[in-house]
Amino acid sequence: MSTSHWVDQIKWDDKGLVPAIAQDYQTGQILMMAWMNREALMLTEQEQRAVYWSRSRARLWRKGEESGHVQKLHSLQLDCDADVILLKVEQIGGIACHTGRPHCFFRRLHAGEWQESVAVAKDPKEIYNHE
Repeated sequence: MSTSHWVDQIKWDDKGLVPAIAQDYQTGQILMMAWMNREALMLTEQEQRAVYWSRSRARLWRKGEESGHVQKLHSLQLDCDADVILLKVEQIGGIACHTGRPHCFFRRLHAGEWQESVAVAKDPKEIYNHE
């Protein structure tokens, strides 16, 4: 009986991508959601840090490559339908969102409106130097 490679067991979408959720391995806080292709997922496992596929840039994106806010991998998990990846990570620097917040889920629905419920920890202008 042959077993397929672990990456082949994932149900990739028609673009060859799978949603990936990053979660703080200690607190359980959901940090962000991004996309992975086969190469990103294999590199994540090999390098023990989060590597995603940037749809807007159409290239691999090592989380923290510009900001320094690397996600150190603690474990990879696959959901019951084999179509969502969960990364349990240590968020270096405590900032996961490009807005300078600890996580990307900072808008909460209240009285029919989205309201910001998490303060900016660091001004993005101080994080991303594009000069």
